Amino acid sequence: MIKIRLDVDYAYPSRIKSFLFTGLNIKTNKNYLKNSKIIAKMINESPEEVRAFWFFTPQTTPDSELLALLHPERHEVALHVATNPYAEWKNLEKATGRKVKYYTVHGTARLLARLIWRRKIWEPKAPIPKEFPLKSFYDFPTLALDWLCYRNSTVQAVKIARDYISRGEVLHIHPEWLFQRGTLNHRGPYYETLKSILQVDNELNGLQIKKKGFSRITKYPEEKEYMHDFSPSEQFLEKLSKRGTDIFTFIERKWCCPISNLNSNWVEVEDNVALLKIVPYMDWMSAIGKKTRNMIRKSEKSGVKAEVVPPSDDLAEGICKIYNETPIRQGRPFSHYGVKLTEVKAQVNHAQNSTFIGAFFENELVGFVQLVFGDDIAIMAQILSMQRFWDKAVNNALIAKAVEFCASKSTPWLMYGRMGNHPTLDSFKENNGFSKCILRRFYIPVTSKGRLTTKLGLHRELKDALPESLKRPLIPVFNWISRTKTQIRLNLR
Repeated sequence: MIKIRLDVDYAYPSRIKSFLFTGLNIKTNKNYLKNSKIIAKMINESPEEVRAFWFFTPQTTPDSELLALLHPERHEVALHVATNPYAEWKNLEKATGRKVKYYTVHGTARLLARLIWRRKIWEPKAPIPKEFPLKSFYDFPTLALDWLCYRNSTVQAVKIARDYISRGEVLHIHPEWLFQRGTLNHRGPYYETLKSILQVDNELNGLQIKKKGFSRITKYPEEKEYMHDFSPSEQFLEKLSKRGTDIFTFIERKWCCPISNLNSNWVEVEDNVALLKIVPYMDWMSAIGKKTRNMIRKSEKSGVKAEVVPPSDDLAEGICKIYNETPIRQGRPFSHYGVKLTEVKAQVNHAQNSTFIGAFFENELVGFVQLVFGDDIAIMAQILSMQRFWDKAVNNALIAKAVEFCASKSTPWLMYGRMGNHPTLDSFKENNGFSKCILRRFYIPVTSKGRLTTKLGLHRELKDALPESLKRPLIPVFNWISRTKTQIRLNLR
């Protein structure tokens, strides 16, 4: 059983608001016990056996919404003593209608906090009478999960926590640190760790959050959002709004599964992908231009051999070498330059739904493509080759092998990123049979900030909002600026 102790010290995610309202002894409905409600829902949805002990102060007494979530079979109401043990105990039982059996004591290490809680300045904790009838929860061994997550990665924290759970120990958390990171007290954030332990919110795995203006926009990584049909549910959007998202964006897989049940709140913009309809290999060879066919044959005659390769440390070493060949590719800074071999090994050996195709020259890996497979589509997540072998048409050989492999697997579509922001690369895609597929991207505002952002049109990327007549002349300027910044940064190392 997973046992959790929750010390609900403060009522609001904002520390400043919590301190102010505690000191003034006032409450407001907005965001009251917001994080506690998120955690309660996570516990209720967990397939694991869970028992949660909620320790409330007078300033965090559960409202009707939270109380309805604290199902007695999984949750137990308990007392977090602030100043007056007996009065607070009786008031908590009266407010909740629950019998209280356990207590802990709210501690305040700093003078300001003692003043806020109206405690004697020399008392870090309220004294507990010897005859106090509730059972102290300090008798149970605990692991401070929010403290653990401050010092460890999510993977490490989950491993340590599960070891403590197996020994029957209690996980100890404070709801206010669910998403934020403390400084003075070295706590949190622990949401990702708790999510993994409880095995919940799997639909939120891998989401990327980007700050744009005053809003936070969330989406799945590019290769993932093109892999499967998706239409967000109200429950999914509600979870996002509670976790700091203002706007959620996703694309319509128009080529195979157009969306019909559109919501009036969804904001629609035009997007695109480079798409190739897979046909038998020889039919594709006949359809592409003579120049491209000659490039493929040139690659073969030059001694380049493209073949499917299994994930391995040797493959990772070859990819790492390609990554670190040059900091500039196609006139722009290359994001993978400087990556460590350990990172590449993890990327290669833990890749899911992927096939790697390597291009070899004299037994050396000179290029590779990673195909990620989804529903009725293969996505070229990466295609790279060494610049010093570009005269051997390595990328043409890789695409030819990718088309041949997809045809053998009866995969109907092959995707190669977007089109419109890199003229040279766009031409290369077109020469290899890819065409621009216009589709719809939807932006769904889930908060008032999100609604204002979409209303003002600030949700779109500038490069997509600019008209083609203006964007084309600016691309070389953007490339020059980004190259110069990269070169300056490398020179300063």
